[in-house]
Amino acid sequence: MKNLFCRAFLLLIFFSTGLIAEQNKPTDFTTIVKIVSEGTVAIAIDAPIKHSSPRVLGTGFVVADGLFAVTNYHVVSEDLDPTIVENYVVLSGEGSVVKKIKVEVLKIDPKHDLALLKLDSQLKPLELGNEELILPGSEIALTGFPIGAILGLYPATHRGYISAITPDAIPAMNSNQLTLTMMNRLKSVSLIYQLDATAYPGNSGSPMYDPKSGEVVGVINKVLVKDTKESALSSPTGISYAIPVKYVHKLISDATN
Repeated sequence: MKNLFCRAFLLLIFFSTGLIAEQNKPTDFTTIVKIVSEGTVAIAIDAPIKHSSPRVLGTGFVVADGLFAVTNYHVVSEDLDPTIVENYVVLSGEGSVVKKIKVEVLKIDPKHDLALLKLDSQLKPLELGNEELILPGSEIALTGFPIGAILGLYPATHRGYISAITPDAIPAMNSNQLTLTMMNRLKSVSLIYQLDATAYPGNSGSPMYDPKSGEVVGVINKVLVKDTKESALSSPTGISYAIPVKYVHKLISDATN
């Protein structure tokens, strides 16, 4: 009888602790943004001979145990100059108080435009959501560096919702704009998210997340631009695309197992 009472008491404590932990999960959006911003980094090339400060290429976010980061493959596809000291780095922090960490491109997934980076030192990671696709109409948020770090490192956050789950094919205004590469991609396409959310070229690699939990559910990888990159800043279309997080899970698994 005594043992039964002890077991019942321990179960009560266990479930009470779980309820308290659930209640203590951050739900305020400003808190979520703060947490996500701490795990969001700028991806840059550090070449002291060429540039006085690292040249920001896009955005990424920290994953796993804090020693890895995810970004778009196209952000880190530039060949480094072997004749000078030139490295890919991540920049973490805010304003002019920025930590620079050297990284190695550990694994790439060109088909889904993803790259996994290995960090030289540890940062605070973000939590990844599960591999199920989020339904159209679901609210999302994204945080990144849409205009780089011209005035310092200041992450910007935008909200929107998933407007469609669509094949991964770059939109064309008419048939004359369809290239052979685009046609070949249509033969083996993956489903990605089309967003009703404002993103910019510098947001490439930004985490797309659940605004209630902060869990990453996708990776921003392209913006529909009407004509030039400059017009994306002055007159954005409001249509962006993101890669489902299930491909991030696979990338990490392939690289670490």
